Formats: sequence, structure tokens, C-alpha cells
Amino acid sequence: MQGRVLIVDDEKAMVLALKGLLGKEGYQVETAGSGEEALHKIETGNFHLVITDLSMQGVSGMQVLERARAIDPDLAVIMITAYGSEKIAVQAIKLGAADYVPKPFDNDEMRVVVRKVMETALLRRDHRRLLEQVQGTFGFGQIIGQSPPMRRVFETVDKIADTDVTVLIRGASGTGKELVANALHYRSPRRAKPMIKMNCAALSRELVESELFGHERGAFTGAIARREGKFEAADGGTLFLDEVGDMPLETQAKLLRAIQEKEFERVGGNEPIRVDVRLIAATNQDLEAAVRAGRFREDLYYRLRVVELVIPPLRERREDIPLLIDHFLKEAAQRFGRDVKPLTGDALRACVGHEWNGNVRELRSAIEQALLLAPGPEISETDLFGAEGQSSAVSVQPSVAEAEGATALSFREAKERMVEAFERDFLLQALRRHGGNITKAAEEVGMYRQNFQQKMRELGINVEKGAES
Repeated sequence: MQGRVLIVDDEKAMVLALKGLLGKEGYQVETAGSGEEALHKIETGNFHLVITDLSMQGVSGMQVLERARAIDPDLAVIMITAYGSEKIAVQAIKLGAADYVPKPFDNDEMRVVVRKVMETALLRRDHRRLLEQVQGTFGFGQIIGQSPPMRRVFETVDKIADTDVTVLIRGASGTGKELVANALHYRSPRRAKPMIKMNCAALSRELVESELFGHERGAFTGAIARREGKFEAADGGTLFLDEVGDMPLETQAKLLRAIQEKEFERVGGNEPIRVDVRLIAATNQDLEAAVRAGRFREDLYYRLRVVELVIPPLRERREDIPLLIDHFLKEAAQRFGRDVKPLTGDALRACVGHEWNGNVRELRSAIEQALLLAPGPEISETDLFGAEGQSSAVSVQPSVAEAEGATALSFREAKERMVEAFERDFLLQALRRHGGNITKAAEEVGMYRQNFQQKMRELGINVEKGAES
């Protein structure tokens, strides 16, 4: 096993014996003949394990332990103790020593103790390194922007990330709500614990409660064993509820109690389960309108909206588009093993002026597709938007007749009619591209099949033939 070991003892014979023993085991071994020398090496080196004698002249083994742990909390320390000093060894364990070995020790015993402690030390280092990588991935590095709206988002995340405050993230689809939730979790003290995610729109009404709180065996047909829910899985960490506006009313009441009381019962169970969970919710819906319409509980709305983060659509932060394009180009080139192709001036101006109804997600898709398919060394406006100026991503506008008919309505009614027309045309085009295959059409537009079918029924689209009924 690889690992760097520092052996500390003022008895030269002991140092040489341990160095030879552990060197044969494959460890990289350095030595120090005093506590003072050991502390200097610990400050300047990068060790996984220190093995130190307890009784030394000058700086004692106990002082080496305390100072080493202060310098590097991940550094493991094994104490070598003289006969009759078990009480001091126990005190050393309380101060953070990983283990102790009494003199005289057996070589096999030392090998076993060192192997066990080194395994733990290496796992701890790997875990910390992984956390640092995750923080880099889910910090602001993946949320690109310098526009005033995005700066306000960054400032708010910085202020609340290290708290347990409940956060409601609002924004249209594709704006990056999940990235903001990731940043809140991985910049918080809970980052070493799980971040559990649940899409409330992706589950049927019957399954939402079981998914959230778990269920007992026999709670309903098909419940053949006890199942842990998202709340239990997130204990000590963060629970992210995406599309929370789609949660059924009856489940909303139970969610409210779980937030307030920090406890719940599994479906079919009576035993209260206490959890420590930070809740982050996201939605692209108008929750105030849902409250007025009776589709969303007002008390839950205010309980979720302790702090509100609004992620602006891309058309409201056009100055960020060149930054996003640069980021997506480099990211895609690295992922696909291609050279970065710059955009022509006309292509960049067209991107800045485009509406991007699919927001950042649509921009990313367009850039990735253009990088892969553009025939020349640069990406042109045609590569991105086609000969007719349409985005490479699907962009469907309501028909002229419907748009003109909407002008005599109130703003809200007109908006609803326009959105409905867009959704109908969008789904119909996806279905036609796939010959009426619902599964493939749903995959293309990023929806679950059951949600796609539900939307088809709402819009009066024939399920079998993909045509309007």
C-alpha cells in the first residue's frame, strides 16, 4: 500500500527498525530523531501517517500529536507507548490519535495497525479531495454570468449558503435552477452529507408521497418491503424538490408538517421519524396564482419562500451570452475531443439578439450541435440558426391566427392561449418527427413519458396518432 509515513523517536535503533519494516511494506518512509525535527517536517511535508514515541526528550509525543493535528486535521497519528502508560495512551486517543501500540511490540501487530490506520487516512484524503472537486463543479464555476441579475443571485447564495434557511428558487425551464441548488448545498456545512433530488412533476399522484416519505411493507399493492423515502435519505444533508408546484395538495399538507416538525411517518406507518434536512425547492410556475386558484397551499408557499432566488431568463441577461458561449465551447470541445471553433462576428451578434426561449439549456444544445456539425473552422450564423434564421434547437411559435385572436383578451388570458398554442405545436412536431412514437418524442424534449401523455391529453392531442383530436 502506498502512503507517506513519518517515524519519530529519539532512539536511533527503533527508528531504523521501523523504517526497514514499513519500507518493505511499500510505504514511503521518512524519519525524525526528535519532536522538534518532526514538527518541522510535518509543516513542510505531506504525510499521511505519523508514528511517534510518546516519551521523548524536549518536545514529547503528546505535543507532536497536538501540533500535527492542528497543522493537518487529516493526518493520522499512531502513538508508541511504554509499558504501564495505557492511561496516557487513552488520553492521546481522546486528543485525536488514530491508535497506539505498546512496547515491546510484535512486527506483525505493527503491520496490521499501520495498514488499518493508513487505509482510513487515505480514504479521508480522497474524500476531502472529492469534496473540493465537487465544490469546484457545483460552485459558481458552473453558473456563468456577470450581469446585475446574476450578481444578485451570487451575492444571495454567498449570504445564505452556510445557513439552514429554506430557499425557493424560481425561474423558467432551462435557466439553471438546479445548478443554484447545487451551489447552495456544496458551499454549505452539509456538503459532506447527501444532496437528494426529487422531481415532483415526474411522479404520479399516487407515488409522490411514497417517494418523499417512504412506505412500510404492505402499505399498498406492490409494497413488498419497507422503503426509505427521500427525506430519510437526505438526513444530515439537503433535499431538493424540483417542480414543487406540481405536488398534489394532500402531499403538500404532509410536507408542511415535515418541514415544521422535522418529523414524518412513512406511508402505512405510525412511528414518527425525525430527520435533520435542509430544504431547497424550485419551480417554473406562478405559485401566487396557484395559491389563488387553490392548487397550492398558502402556508406551504410562505414556508418554502423564506428566501427567494429568482433566476432570470437568458433574454434578460444578454451580456452573459458571450461568456456562456465561451464556456460551452470549451466544455464541449473537451468532452467530445474536438478543437474549439470560434463564432464569427455575425453568429455572435445573432446569438446575443436571439430570444432563446429554452434559455441556457437551449443555448448549450445549439453550441454543442454547431461545434460538432459546422463544416468550417468557425461557427457561422447558418450553422447555429439554419438558412431561415431558426435556432438549431426546436423553437415553435403560436400560429398567426391564434396570436391575432389573443389580442382582444386580457393579458393573462392571452398569455395562457399563447402558451397553450406553443405547447400543442411543440409536442405535435416532436411526435411527427418520431412517427407518433410517444416514448422517443418524450425523450427528445426531456420529459417523462407519463408527463408527456398527460400534457397531450390536456392539449387535446390524440395519444395513438399524435394528431389533434
